[in-house]
Amino acid sequence: MTVRHQKTVKTLIEAMPYIRCFWGTTVVLKYGGAAMTSPRLQEQFAEDVVLLRLVGMKPVVVHGGGPQISTHMKRLGMMPAFVDGQRITDEATMEVAKMVLVGKVNKEIVGLINRHGGTAVGISGEDGRLLQVAPKQHVDEAGNEVDLGFVGEVTEVNADVLDLLAEANIPVVASVGADASGQAYNVNADAVAGELAAALGAEKIIFLTDIDGIYEGQDADLTPVSECDLAYLGALVAAGRVAGGMLPKAAAARRALEAGVSSAHVIDGRVEHAVLLEILTDAGCGTKVTA
Repeated sequence: MTVRHQKTVKTLIEAMPYIRCFWGTTVVLKYGGAAMTSPRLQEQFAEDVVLLRLVGMKPVVVHGGGPQISTHMKRLGMMPAFVDGQRITDEATMEVAKMVLVGKVNKEIVGLINRHGGTAVGISGEDGRLLQVAPKQHVDEAGNEVDLGFVGEVTEVNADVLDLLAEANIPVVASVGADASGQAYNVNADAVAGELAAALGAEKIIFLTDIDGIYEGQDADLTPVSECDLAYLGALVAAGRVAGGMLPKAAAARRALEAGVSSAHVIDGRVEHAVLLEILTDAGCGTKVTA
């Protein structure tokens, strides 16, 4: 047996206890960052999702598409506007967001997974009343209330819709929801992932990012944390060491863990086959957070 063969066998044996442990469980994957834009990483993500399904897990993919929305708005002569990193979403912007998230990005992800042997089904939060939402209230740093327009936060999840889909398929969820009147709202994809993980009783929730994980240092001393609990994560947030785009991920992780999800993972989606490395190997490739 060659050295390469020995390494292959060792990897397969290392994965066995994880496959046994997580067989039949739900894993929510928040897809974003470089893994969503690099053709090579897109292919590898799809392979990872299909393999998880083949070894008995139930992956549920959640995605946003902020950069794609902004790109299409500019093509249409519209200028994207943000407050504290949140998109001001008027009626015209919401129309573009739905077109991009549901009609373009979602279908591209579904097609990608299906090309790699999976059976993916695209769905938005409007379908089957999956995500019921209310307008999100936002207060800026000066204490002023800001009207974000059609930006929502999840108030209720109809988990039965995804339970049925996930029995035989890989659901791919676009982060759009609707209120009681049927009005569509753009919803933060991290928050959607957290709410779905909580409602589905998922085993894990995984966020693909463009960093090594959650850092405990600052500036030049950026040391990724391999594993921590919610108390330590809260301390990092309070100290300002978790900020910007990581804040909604931290909040979504807390929501999921407090609802009974076993672990949340912030992983580096720039790493080849990052999802498989985090779930099926001892080393992993990011930060694991537990309650």
